[in-house]
Amino acid sequence: MNVVTDKLLSQSAYSHDIDIPFEQVDIADWLFNLPEAEYQRCCPPDHIACGATFTDDGRKMSINVEKIGTGLVIQHYVAEEATPSYCRMNSISDVFTPTGDRTQVNVIWELIAEPIEGNRTRYTNRVTCHPTDVFLAFIEQHGQTFEQAAAARQAAGGDHNHRETPLFAESIARKARAKAAVK
Repeated sequence: MNVVTDKLLSQSAYSHDIDIPFEQVDIADWLFNLPEAEYQRCCPPDHIACGATFTDDGRKMSINVEKIGTGLVIQHYVAEEATPSYCRMNSISDVFTPTGDRTQVNVIWELIAEPIEGNRTRYTNRVTCHPTDVFLAFIEQHGQTFEQAAAARQAAGGDHNHRETPLFAESIARKARAKAAVK
């Protein structure tokens, strides 16, 4: 299975400002210690389950199960970078269609915190999806063009990201507040 990096299936980025000083935000800590119920609250009813684990070579990994559009997506996000203000996660994600067919896409998930005026933080949730050769074969078998598949993924992925971004940001803020209250 190969990722087709010269083709873009979808891309979206949304931001939400939170009333937390930038220095108190720790996205990596939030992501790898996210309780499943909190994950589910971050995009109901789409978010189903999450967990944190490691790859065989010791890299941090976040497993997310969610519905995006009509597809059930199992994401195997491996941390390429995981810091308090920036996480870049890379997944070869399994997608199950309503008819039970299975394919795979490559998803890059970037979680970004930036300081803004007023001692606040801007959280940006950027999701970029590339097809795999498995996906390209899948759409060809099902008589769909790449343009049709990309339009459907852009609409579904953009809608999902738009709804989860503010909820992720507020969850990150709650975690930061709780951590600051303990100190």
